[in-house]
Amino acid sequence: MGQKEERSTHSMLSNLASGAIAGAVAKSTIAPFDRAKIVFQVSSKRNFSYKKVGQFLVETVRSHGVKRLWKGNSATMMRIVPYAAISYMGNEHYKDYFKRQDPDGKLSHKMRFLSGSLAGVTASFLTYGLEVLRARMAIQSEYKTIVQSFFQIRETEGIRSLYRGISPTLIGVSVYGGVSFYIFGTLKNSHPLNPGERLTIPYRVLYGALAGLCGQSIAYPLDVARRRMQTGGIKGDHLERYSTMRKTLVHIYQNEGIKRGLYKGLSLNFVKGPMAASISYTVFDYVNHFIEGKESY
Repeated sequence: MGQKEERSTHSMLSNLASGAIAGAVAKSTIAPFDRAKIVFQVSSKRNFSYKKVGQFLVETVRSHGVKRLWKGNSATMMRIVPYAAISYMGNEHYKDYFKRQDPDGKLSHKMRFLSGSLAGVTASFLTYGLEVLRARMAIQSEYKTIVQSFFQIRETEGIRSLYRGISPTLIGVSVYGGVSFYIFGTLKNSHPLNPGERLTIPYRVLYGALAGLCGQSIAYPLDVARRRMQTGGIKGDHLERYSTMRKTLVHIYQNEGIKRGLYKGLSLNFVKGPMAASISYTVFDYVNHFIEGKESY
């Protein structure tokens, strides 16, 4: 293996490891808020408010203990570690590929966006089944472990149910991945720095938060749709309502509206989304810099 291939392999492994660590730290930090969001998203009867989220979290602790707030986090880690690893590695790979296609070796705004989109789609497609298991574990007490959840869903609903909701997911992550990676990379790349100077943590956190906020806000209705499709058939819902992305979006819009339906829980994302994105991007940059000794742009 030549030096160039060795550097490429080392860089790929570095991106995978850095992405995995970044995703695990970020998702574990916001896990209680994520669980609350899922519970409100999948129910057409629950109206969302910060007060009700607080009541849900307090009631969960009182009834089941603090650990219950992280119920399903093992499934989340089994999904988010490979998802984040593939997503970050994919973004760097696609960026390098598009740079090589440019005569000047530069990354255009369009290619930066496309790199993030392709990275999100690649990672989501490969880890989607684990996302469905995580959603079920978050809202149903009968799903206790990820292995038990898998066999129970396979026996009662069939293996295809693990891919229910994949269409809005892939569309959503293509938008979210493209927007968030694009905004973070562009802001970081355009920040004025002296030679040898690195971007400080407050700016990384700020740029990551802005990237996450913009990406999730744009793609949010698709996130609601995929949750309904993933959990259709439980909680008293009729599966037919959520059998396709179009039916799901139309049903939510007609029966719950835009604010209380398609954007239910969005305000909670204004807290947890920027928090998760800022932690994830910052951790990735620092771990990757520690391993490789260079900055990613």
